[in-house]
Amino acid sequence: MKGGPLKVDRSKVTEEQYEKKLKLETCIKGLGSLAVGFSGGVDSTFLLAVAHEVLGEKALAITQADDGVPGREVREAEEFCKGRGIRQVICHVDPLQEEEYRFNGPKRCYVCKRGIFSEILRIAKEEGIEYVAEGSNMDDLGDYRPGLQAVAELHVTAPLREAGLSKADIRALSRAMELPTWDKPAYACLATRFSAGEEITKEKLHMVEAAEQFLIDLGFKEERVRVHGDTARIEVPEKDIERLAKKDVRDRITEEFKKIGFVFVSLDLSGYRMGNMNRK
Repeated sequence: MKGGPLKVDRSKVTEEQYEKKLKLETCIKGLGSLAVGFSGGVDSTFLLAVAHEVLGEKALAITQADDGVPGREVREAEEFCKGRGIRQVICHVDPLQEEEYRFNGPKRCYVCKRGIFSEILRIAKEEGIEYVAEGSNMDDLGDYRPGLQAVAELHVTAPLREAGLSKADIRALSRAMELPTWDKPAYACLATRFSAGEEITKEKLHMVEAAEQFLIDLGFKEERVRVHGDTARIEVPEKDIERLAKKDVRDRITEEFKKIGFVFVSLDLSGYRMGNMNRK
């Protein structure tokens, strides 16, 4: 049974964007069955929604749950699938078992992605699904993405890129399709918060998750807590720096972060920068 056509408000997208969605549908239809590595982010949500629209029960969501993924992200992914009647499997791979990941080596992302998608491929085969897809878009080709090498080696498909979709296209189409993630901030796994060579542990990942959740609860929609030894370096967009630096807010954050386990708490005056910890 197919998921059925998704309503698209054509007034909210360009003709080119709508044509790209049609191209995506054609691409997915040609696969016959598809498992989507589904994180619950903007890109994978859009990809999964279209895959379910086209393939119905032959579309499967596989969501990774480990210490590097905030619990809220997994819960939101589960809620989306349940709400739309999409089949979902929760995948458990522990990247901390890999030394390159644990000690935050230059191939951390590559090793992590290869391990996760190897398991996703195994699950897909077990479930009778022929192809596996990941949600990278055209914009990802211009960034430092060693994980893309890993999924390419595993022959994981990239339908959003095949259809020529950019992040802006995906957000516009998601809004026109009334997907809840259309304006969701960009997200990356918690391991990206650590400086090069910093040992990544389960405890430290949980500290970052708790600290970022506290900032979210305070109303900061985009935020990162970067780890440098026992110091937490907070990044928020420039427009939010003045608010965060107010004494009452600053005091609450400092008190909470020290309870979480950080010794020092700092605010990056340069503001939030995506990919700040990338190795160039």
